[in-house]
Amino acid sequence: MKEYRMNYIAVALSFGLADNPLNDLFGWMTRIFYNFFGNYGVAIIVLTIVIRGLLIPLNVRSQRSMIKQQALSSQQAEIKRKYPDDKQKQNEEMSKLLSENGAQSFSGCLLPFLQIFFIWPIFYVVKAPLRYITQLSSTNIKALGTFLNENGKAISDAALKNINADNIPIIRAFQKSAQLLPEAVNQGLIKMDQLVDMNFLGIDLSIQPQYLPKYLFGADWKTYLPLLIIPVLVLLTTLIQMRFTNLLKPNYKADKEAKERARLNPARKDQVPENSMEGTMKMMNWMMPALMLITTFSLPSAMGLYWLVGNLMAILQQFMIYVLFTKPYEEKKAEMEILKAHAFAKHADAAEPAALPQKSGKKANKSGKR
Repeated sequence: MKEYRMNYIAVALSFGLADNPLNDLFGWMTRIFYNFFGNYGVAIIVLTIVIRGLLIPLNVRSQRSMIKQQALSSQQAEIKRKYPDDKQKQNEEMSKLLSENGAQSFSGCLLPFLQIFFIWPIFYVVKAPLRYITQLSSTNIKALGTFLNENGKAISDAALKNINADNIPIIRAFQKSAQLLPEAVNQGLIKMDQLVDMNFLGIDLSIQPQYLPKYLFGADWKTYLPLLIIPVLVLLTTLIQMRFTNLLKPNYKADKEAKERARLNPARKDQVPENSMEGTMKMMNWMMPALMLITTFSLPSAMGLYWLVGNLMAILQQFMIYVLFTKPYEEKKAEMEILKAHAFAKHADAAEPAALPQKSGKKANKSGKR
């Protein structure tokens, strides 16, 4: 079953993406970080920070667009009231309104898909560190696989078929059969400094996390039980990130109250502000956690480390965007609401004295008639 799952993931990864130039680019960056820091785990962490950092401008632009859309919510509601039965006209007027005010941005929809697109090169880097980090040639990798397969079946026939895309069996084989390494070096198949050390804080990042009791409580429990902390932290930080995303978005409380009023009173449905990115965000809220868990349990734990660091960055980024953009917008909006209320009260106070003489005049006329 385990071999089948490995083959399934390998087929998925090789689906037309084996020669993606991003694989070489990400591998080159990881190699630089690995040579500089001398630690595979730190190299993955720095790579994650760089990749997620490149997406920050898109995230900021998306947040600004969302704030502008919130500021135009009253105009959007007016359009829906003006054309209640003409959805096409509604969409045309909405698009025109957003475009004229610089609030129509595709960055909010593009950002999640870019994150998914960048995952593929990470898959290849963590599955083939000998190829992308230490630059062992494909010929030598294949020869190494054959050598290990012929010497006591250190790697299986199934792993040998996909050895260039998945080098982890080679690393694991040398960990279990260290006596084979000197012979492989003597044959010129690999150099000592080309074997990646994948240990990080006492955890072997080349091993796939497991959730089955036979692994967690079996003979190798000292390996698999501590490794389970990575998927647990990935899931926990994903849930926290999703919660932060909802709580820190513009007008969260007001939108929630408006949706509740619309639920209780369908006549108020048109008064709920429309967010063009809400559907995409809902879809990603379901897709990303599922993708994270599947890949965390199907790939080396280095993939889980990538997700974990990415989630922590996303949480920090959401908080910073809230402080820099969302909070000032909400404070300004609250200030405008107070000024509007004061102006309304002042107008009402000014109108009240003018109405009093008219009432007294009417009373005088009534008394005169008597």
